[in-house]
Amino acid sequence: MQYREEFRVHWRAMLGATAGFSSGLSVNSYINSTLGPWLLNEFKWTKAEFALAGTLSLLTLIFIPIAGRLTDLYGARRVAAVGIVVFPLSFVLLATMEGDIRFYYAITVLQIIFCVTTTSTVYTRVVAERFSAARGLALAVFACGPAIVGAIGSPLLTQYMNLAGWRAGYIAIAVFSALAGVLALALLPPGGKGAVAERRRHEAHDYRLVVRTPAFWIILTSTVLCSVPFALAGSQIAVMLVEHDVSSTAAGVMVSVFAIGVIVGRLASGLALDRFPSHWVAAVGMGLPCIGLFILATDVSAMLPIALAVATLGLSYGAEGDVVAYLTARYFDMSVFSTVLGLFMAGAGAAITLGSAILSLTLWRTDTFTAFMLISAVSVMLGAGGFFRLRRVNTSRASVQPA
Repeated sequence: MQYREEFRVHWRAMLGATAGFSSGLSVNSYINSTLGPWLLNEFKWTKAEFALAGTLSLLTLIFIPIAGRLTDLYGARRVAAVGIVVFPLSFVLLATMEGDIRFYYAITVLQIIFCVTTTSTVYTRVVAERFSAARGLALAVFACGPAIVGAIGSPLLTQYMNLAGWRAGYIAIAVFSALAGVLALALLPPGGKGAVAERRRHEAHDYRLVVRTPAFWIILTSTVLCSVPFALAGSQIAVMLVEHDVSSTAAGVMVSVFAIGVIVGRLASGLALDRFPSHWVAAVGMGLPCIGLFILATDVSAMLPIALAVATLGLSYGAEGDVVAYLTARYFDMSVFSTVLGLFMAGAGAAITLGSAILSLTLWRTDTFTAFMLISAVSVMLGAGGFFRLRRVNTSRASVQPA
């Protein structure tokens, strides 16, 4: 009964957070995967040059923790407003590109600096602090937003660009992002919980307690290792599938398969987290890419195994979004929730940066994705196994209470 009651009472805040999250920086993975082949064909960029853009996510090491801390201080609505304004404008600028890839890199940097305020680090707190019994499912439903947008939007965007071109595609994305952002601002509750001055006074104390908590290092290390293959999700899925003789139209469908996998992964992990030990859910959910990565390391060209491989990547990508947020709420006090989640997301960003660098290097040397697939598969196996160490960690959040 409490399950349903929490959704009935807090639907407005959840819808606002979902709308903002689904129209923010998190949808860039689907946008880049869909637009990637168009840009490579238009400007004759190499696959390695395009993959190098993913290394810019290194900046998230700085700006995502800042966004998380600001959210704990000022509330999600105020912080998210910055990215809600800047994100649509960035796509208008991308629509004016003339072929210099440095311009594309510069806009990517602009998005990272200002639009990390539209990521899960900011919006997840709105959901996590309002749900308890149904927290796993609530986080899963919220986190499905970008994947639903990707699943529906990627084929529609591809068809639209077939008629109007990629520049019109970027403008369409800008309009969607702006409208959904306005809806988010209208629904999100104002302000934050807790006094700003009080949180500032204990800032150094908070960080010391966080980094001294065993769960912090276990979750961070495992998340980093499991996030390496998500360099593919950032922009390379459609490009990689061309190597398996998949047409551009079929590649667009596969991006949707990935997005559907994300949705299923998040819902399944959310339901599981409310019912089973969280370390088991984390290990299984985030270890799934091993299957897909080994399949994609071969020269398979049949659609069924390729679809299965892409789906496992999506399932894991979806599970991560729910698992990491749930573990943060389970092992840390809500007063530092976004601060800690920001550090975990920064770690994931660093892993994606490392993965992008490895991908770019292996593409330069071999012009195939095989080596990257094998390296990523080993990394995922190690990371998934690491979550079992949480069995021996105290789950009481009181250990990280601010002074």
